[in-house]
Amino acid sequence: MGTVLNVGAGTGSYEPGRTVLAVEPSQVMIGQRPPGAASAVRATAEHLPVRDGSVDAALAVLTIHHWSDLACGVAEMIRVARRRIVILTWDHAVFREFWLVRDYLPAAAATDAKLAVPLERLTVLLKNPEIQPVPVPHDCVDGFGGAYWRRPEAYLDETVRAGMSMLALTAKHLLQPGLSRLRQDLESGAWPARYADLTDRPALDLGYRLVTADLAS
Repeated sequence: MGTVLNVGAGTGSYEPGRTVLAVEPSQVMIGQRPPGAASAVRATAEHLPVRDGSVDAALAVLTIHHWSDLACGVAEMIRVARRRIVILTWDHAVFREFWLVRDYLPAAAATDAKLAVPLERLTVLLKNPEIQPVPVPHDCVDGFGGAYWRRPEAYLDETVRAGMSMLALTAKHLLQPGLSRLRQDLESGAWPARYADLTDRPALDLGYRLVTADLAS
C-alpha cells in the first residue's frame, strides 16, 4: 500500500512507514507519539476527517473494541480507502483459554468477554473478508493482554497491567487473589511445572486475528 490511514492510532506503536495520517481521539496518546511519526488528528473512527477514497488502505490495530459504533467505523474505513481494509482484533473464544485468564484471573476473562467484538459481527460488515491467525512470539515486546504468555512474572507488575484493557478495567480486588496465587506458584516452581509445554514454544495462538478485505475485488 502506498498510503495508509491509521485509525485509533494511539501512540503509533503499530504504524507502518507509509502512514500519511493517524486518527486518535485521545490528546494524551497523540502527545506521546514519537518525533517523525505521521501527522495525527484528534478524531474518532466514526467520523474520519478525510475525503472519500483518499488512501490506499485503512488500518485499525487493537482498537475496534473501543469504538462506540462498530458498523459506522467500518463504513468510514471503507469510504476513505481505495484498496484495502486491515483490522487486528482477537477472538475471545480462543483467548479465554489462555492460562492467565482461565486459571488465575476469571474476572479478567469476564471483562475481556465484554470488550471483545465477535468476529462474525465484524466480518459481516466487510465484503469477502479473510481471517489470519497472528501467533504471539515468546519475546513480544508490546504490552497487550497476551504478550507475556511465556514470561508470567510480567503480569505481577502493576505498570504492565495498567496498559492492558482487560486488567485495567477489572476491579483490583477481583484480581488480587489470582495474582497472589500466580506469585506463589512462580516462587514454588508450580507454574513452570504446570505449564512446561510452553517452555520451548516460539509462539502461541491466543486468538489474535488479522481481518483483511480487498475493496477492489
